[in-house]
Amino acid sequence: MNARESEPTLIGSVQRALRLVDIVANASRPVPTKMLATATGLTPGTTYNLVRTLIHEGYLAAEPDGLVIGTRFPSFQVQIDARGVFLARVRAALKQVTEEVGATAYLSRFDDGEVHLIDIVDATSNPRVELWVGLHSGAHATALGKQILADLDEKDRLDYLSRHRLEELTPKTISDRRTLLTQLEHSPGWTVDDEEYSIGSTCIAVPVIAPNLTASLAISLPSDRAVVDRALVGKLQGAAQLLSLRLGADAMDNQE
Repeated sequence: MNARESEPTLIGSVQRALRLVDIVANASRPVPTKMLATATGLTPGTTYNLVRTLIHEGYLAAEPDGLVIGTRFPSFQVQIDARGVFLARVRAALKQVTEEVGATAYLSRFDDGEVHLIDIVDATSNPRVELWVGLHSGAHATALGKQILADLDEKDRLDYLSRHRLEELTPKTISDRRTLLTQLEHSPGWTVDDEEYSIGSTCIAVPVIAPNLTASLAISLPSDRAVVDRALVGKLQGAAQLLSLRLGADAMDNQE
């Protein structure tokens, strides 16, 4: 047998398709098809044909702002900390919240000592709050950030507050450290930002708990139409619990 006969037969189109899936799976945001073509050096036509096939087979899914991992991707047995897989599961949960509640949904995550915004899914009837100050500087004024701070242990909470000024973003922002700590310590299992970040907007957040993850799920509503009651909070908590399961909370329970 000569060297050529011993070489494996490689199917170029399969290699290219797997490369596209790999890029999306490791992206922290949805990836537009044009960006995939640029990243791989493929022609736009070839890229679109491959993407169309991958969507049809369920390995990719199309969102308004780009491509995310599809429902069949978990059959590859990947770890949930792959960024694209994490984003796909988050996106599905946020879409469910948006459709059920009719409000824009957000997810934030505590990582490396900071609060990060992970994803947003807009509701047509209630557009997102304009994020004029990033969570790095304004977490204390948001329901997303306050929920994460409430879920941290005392040491991490005090460490975070020692490194961040409580800027007064609106007249309703809690800028006094003692007042904020008291509110966080007495959180009923959810948090509210009542025009503390943006005048005219009220946000409600609930915790998302999974192994190695501290996160919060929130919605925003116009303050003049916001009714924060048990029914609304219950819907958010149900979505958060489902997301926790998708991110592996059940696996942790099975190991105990």
